[in-house]
Amino acid sequence: MAQRTLLFVLFDGVQSLDVTGPLEVFAGAEKRTPGTYRVRTASLDGGPVRTSSGLTLVPDEALTTVPDPHTLLVPGGEGTRAPDPRLIDWLRARGPGVPRLVSVCTGAILIAAAGLLEGRRATTHWAYCDKLARDHPQVAVDPEPIYVRDGHVATSAGVTSGIDLALALVEEDLDRDVALAVARHLVVFLRRPGNQAQFSAQLAAQTAQRAPLREVQRWITEHPAGDLTVESLAARARLSPRHFARAFREETGMTPGRYVDRVRLEHARRLLEDTTDGIEEVARASGYGTPEAMRRAFVKALGAAPAEYRRRFRPAVAR
Repeated sequence: MAQRTLLFVLFDGVQSLDVTGPLEVFAGAEKRTPGTYRVRTASLDGGPVRTSSGLTLVPDEALTTVPDPHTLLVPGGEGTRAPDPRLIDWLRARGPGVPRLVSVCTGAILIAAAGLLEGRRATTHWAYCDKLARDHPQVAVDPEPIYVRDGHVATSAGVTSGIDLALALVEEDLDRDVALAVARHLVVFLRRPGNQAQFSAQLAAQTAQRAPLREVQRWITEHPAGDLTVESLAARARLSPRHFARAFREETGMTPGRYVDRVRLEHARRLLEDTTDGIEEVARASGYGTPEAMRRAFVKALGAAPAEYRRRFRPAVAR
């Protein structure tokens, strides 16, 4: 593969991990396959920028003089709330010409403002998906995945998902072995599937205000293979099934059935990733009853059957 130049855009208020996380991935790949990547950083005038956490980053050059890169990476952070108009103008002028455009976290807001996401599917940090959809109705915003690929444009969700996307790009550019070596060095999984949910069922759902409902949430998490019908859960909360279902949705933001589905999927994923239990045993322990029921749930939610999920995402055992 010919050497590819990767340009990270820097600005005041940038989220430091949005820059350093993916940068470490590509730098690690370059160390293992010299001549593969040339990583550069640039700010509007070439001067230092201060990240949202107070860290000062010194760029290599100015955006006004930098040549077109192969991959343009736009990070997010507090600085995306009121960006410098000159940065948006630069992205609008230079973005369309790059072979690969990548945003991390709320960097999607910047490239959307430059018109680079029109007619495309995209994601961003879950807390800003509504804003992105509201401000840019021509963008098909998907709040669920940790990253989205649409042609030559790739957008990722919050912060650490930029590392997942960078590893996926390294695997695409080079091969799985290089991506795995980088992931091991950074002590992360090779990569999570792009359509994995941005957060767990416990984070996706609000914590119920009433103690009986909070107890039901805890019970579901600790007993995924138990009787989790609405009738059974309602009895545990000492409510009628109808009252329970309505109260649970009002206080958590999702139906009891949806919450149970997410908890069971998470539990099964963890067993597939962290144990050598057989598929049938995992299905039974996660409350699916049969391997076929679990397979249908995995294909619907993750686009991969359990065996394929384990093959792709269970960390390799060092020999």
